[in-house]
Amino acid sequence: MNHQHIYQNAVYRHSPHFNQRPEKIAISLLVIHCISLPEGQFGLNHIDDLFLGCINCNAHPDFKDLAGLEVSAHILIRRDGQVIQYVPFDKRAWHAGVSEFNGVPNCNDFSIGIELEGCDNLAYEDIQYKTLAELTKEIQIRYPDITQQRIVGHSDIAPGRKTDPGKAFDWEHYFSLID
Repeated sequence: MNHQHIYQNAVYRHSPHFNQRPEKIAISLLVIHCISLPEGQFGLNHIDDLFLGCINCNAHPDFKDLAGLEVSAHILIRRDGQVIQYVPFDKRAWHAGVSEFNGVPNCNDFSIGIELEGCDNLAYEDIQYKTLAELTKEIQIRYPDITQQRIVGHSDIAPGRKTDPGKAFDWEHYFSLID
């Protein structure tokens, strides 16, 4: 990771959907998400377009609800393991929405959000787990408050509202790669 809080193995694409983190708040949570646009379709540019604020909401019927949506993640890991970074880690990406961890609301303030290209009910690729594990180790070196107990799914911080990364995500396998 470089001094600009960009992962060295990432392609960087600057999202306009971020802001400064509140002062004196440590980055102490890693949130794992999943995304595919349209659902279950991979390798398309729609995720990029969403995070960059230029998605064509007429490109697919499922995109109608995305009009005006301003969201981002720090990182996207594609099915082939490619890493794309949209927001530097020291900035506040808009990935968690209404959320709470251990009684503390607004998880965007103190978390890093990583999206896996996928969906709740399809197995993730082994290269995604390997890439996620390598990235996690780098993040934990830079942000030591992110312990294994502070790595969660979106569903853990927004229960009832979010289900990702879903039942298909193999937490045991992932944690075995970062131990």
